[in-house]
Amino acid sequence: MNRLPFELQLGLRYTRAKRRNGFISFISFSSIAGIALGVMALIVVMSIMNGFQHELRERILSLTAHMEITGYQQRLHDWQTVAQQIKGVPHVVASAPVIEEQAMLAHGKVVKGVIIRGIDPNLEAGVSKLAQEMVQGDLSNLAKQRYGILLGRDLAAALGVTLGDKVTLIAPQASVSIVGVMPRFKRMTVAGIFSVGMYEYDAGLAVVNIADAAKIYRYPKDTVSALVLRLDDLFAVHHVRQVLSERLSETLYTVDWTQRHVNFFQAVQMEKRMMFIVLALIIMVAAFNIVSMMVMVVTDKQSDIAVLKTLGATPGQIQWIFIIQGLVIGLTGALIGVILGVVLALNLDVVVPFIEQLFGFQFFPPDVYYISEVPSRLAWSDVEAVALLAFVLTLLATLYPAWRAAHVQPAEALRYE
Repeated sequence: MNRLPFELQLGLRYTRAKRRNGFISFISFSSIAGIALGVMALIVVMSIMNGFQHELRERILSLTAHMEITGYQQRLHDWQTVAQQIKGVPHVVASAPVIEEQAMLAHGKVVKGVIIRGIDPNLEAGVSKLAQEMVQGDLSNLAKQRYGILLGRDLAAALGVTLGDKVTLIAPQASVSIVGVMPRFKRMTVAGIFSVGMYEYDAGLAVVNIADAAKIYRYPKDTVSALVLRLDDLFAVHHVRQVLSERLSETLYTVDWTQRHVNFFQAVQMEKRMMFIVLALIIMVAAFNIVSMMVMVVTDKQSDIAVLKTLGATPGQIQWIFIIQGLVIGLTGALIGVILGVVLALNLDVVVPFIEQLFGFQFFPPDVYYISEVPSRLAWSDVEAVALLAFVLTLLATLYPAWRAAHVQPAEALRYE
């Protein structure tokens, strides 16, 4: 201990010493508690935001490919050749053709506008999670049953149909008959019902066999809307796009999930930043408490400061004594907050059900929200950012009181001693 600089020794000693003024001790404790609370809240909220972001991304991408290749007017000719050209591209693990068109589905007096997606049942498992999202029926039914259709859960409920029922598909392409121009109708059998947890899919998507879709919408042979790709790393889309641009014809272009859902994910990221800023105000308030506490400590220790200066201590050394004292208080609160925040974020799956059972309510009722559990994904980068913020604010809070201590005049401080 004697080898430590005397500024550090005095700073630590002042931190441990009992206060003659009980109010200063109270403010010191409240500063530690405030910083700990702010750091804990920031870590937990950032983890929840990360959890929601991950959960929403997984649900959106469960039926949406990471990337798709298409051509002019959403038509891709000779898709098998394109599928051969992309083999061996890094990160691409699977590909499958798809036909996407608009239609209306009718059952009784109910008519709903939907997106019709034609898929190859044998290849779809490699590019989407549709098979795992089935709540009734099976994806393989599309291959077994001619003109079968899979409906989203909300769409099936709105139409009032279940497995085996018939619905009428009304395609926008017209047929010319002796009575004039008529839209094309096709009777489809409900072969399955899926639920992704996203209203966009559950209420507005219907899936059919790609062979049936090609006949209904009169696609030429070997022509589809796009070739969809699945990657082993969904954040590698920019690298894959560059490789594909070198291999594919200039008449083809690629669209990835970041482009298709750019506004949604930017909104989620902006919300996360705003929550960080708002909750950081808690730490700022605690830092202001440190300022007021340290100013009172400086006033309380004026005689000690005067003696130190008389013994030859420089203003810089005096400043470091009080900077160290303030940092110890701030970092203690930050350390407590980090520990509590990490423990709480990693155990929200236990804490939240306990609170719900204790008070008899649910944060996210399953009949209202698709995400019925509070998701949490702890990111150590967020923990580091919060800890760094607490350190910087604490350091800034100590600068003015330390500067004030350095400018104490020994003669004035000892006049009434």
